[in-house]
Amino acid sequence: MDLEFLLHSLIPSSWTSAIILVVFFIYLAIAGSILPGKVVPGVILQDGSRLHYRCNGMLLLLLLVSLLGFGAKMNLLSPTVISDRGLELLSATFIFSFLVTFFLYAAGCNSSSQSSSLKVHITGNLISDWWFGIQLNPQFAGIDLKFFIRAGMMGWLIINLSILAKSFQMLSCSMILYQLFCAVICSSYIYICPAFSYRWDIIAERLGFMLVFGDLVWIPFTFSIQGWWLLGNKVEITTAATIANCFVFLIGYMVFRGANKQKHMFKKNPKAHIWGRPPKVIGGKLLASGYWGTARHCNYLGDLLLALSFSLPCGISSPIPYFYPIYLLILLIWRERRDEARCAQKYKEIWADYCRLVPWRIVPYLY
Repeated sequence: MDLEFLLHSLIPSSWTSAIILVVFFIYLAIAGSILPGKVVPGVILQDGSRLHYRCNGMLLLLLLVSLLGFGAKMNLLSPTVISDRGLELLSATFIFSFLVTFFLYAAGCNSSSQSSSLKVHITGNLISDWWFGIQLNPQFAGIDLKFFIRAGMMGWLIINLSILAKSFQMLSCSMILYQLFCAVICSSYIYICPAFSYRWDIIAERLGFMLVFGDLVWIPFTFSIQGWWLLGNKVEITTAATIANCFVFLIGYMVFRGANKQKHMFKKNPKAHIWGRPPKVIGGKLLASGYWGTARHCNYLGDLLLALSFSLPCGISSPIPYFYPIYLLILLIWRERRDEARCAQKYKEIWADYCRLVPWRIVPYLY
């Protein structure tokens, strides 16, 4: 019966989920194009060109939440419209991602542009090309579709707000902690919008099913598993556990945000001081100061601690809320190995020197 209920819940029973998705993406496309924001340049591509990004994510998010709040107050929509049909919305978003990827593949095959951002890279393996994509920065109506990475983080926050509204009558400390941590991370992530242009998936990975599914489905629906679980399970945590949970979150946030900020500032100004001192640079290219002098992928450590802090409010009675940090641990170790191989090939002896100076991969003195 549980399996039957699950399968029934995954099948969209109305057009409501599709309408929610369409309205959400139309809002992001229109408001993202007209709202004011700082325009920042991306990295220089192989042909010497560079894309520019309008960084208005925070204003975009605040306006969206305000509109949703106004709509709920005026009884134009229910604040629990998302949490009431979570599985249905999940399947609708998956179908949308699947169809969008085929559209990207077809549009890319018909493109004759030779620019670095739109040049078609076809391996001949249909599944591989569909999965990894064939264009670096495909566009639609003048909009850089890859910058829709913001949709995943905003979607995660909107799902959480709907879960919060549904649990408002029986609000627990666990739910408050989870919601608070996620709100800080989502808003912080969107606030540092200019740093998006230096992310590896933005500058190097083509837009295929892997990125589309990851941004539109995986991020909002798996990152919110803890919220869904708390919605159906009451958890009481002690004051000591609450303080420890906050400590894990703060350390994770400090490491994750600090490491990414140091790398971003180093790329903008290689002579900028790190922790009050001139940076140590290997071969004139690799930063070996600050967080990057303690571990070669220290930002992953911050990411793991944050993921753990989202799950700790759920207690330890079930492994389900810990799906995300467990998955992330496996993913980041795999990604770290890929990063190591790529850097070794790109920087050669410079990377070897950096590895000798910084022997730890993710966790200092442990791994």
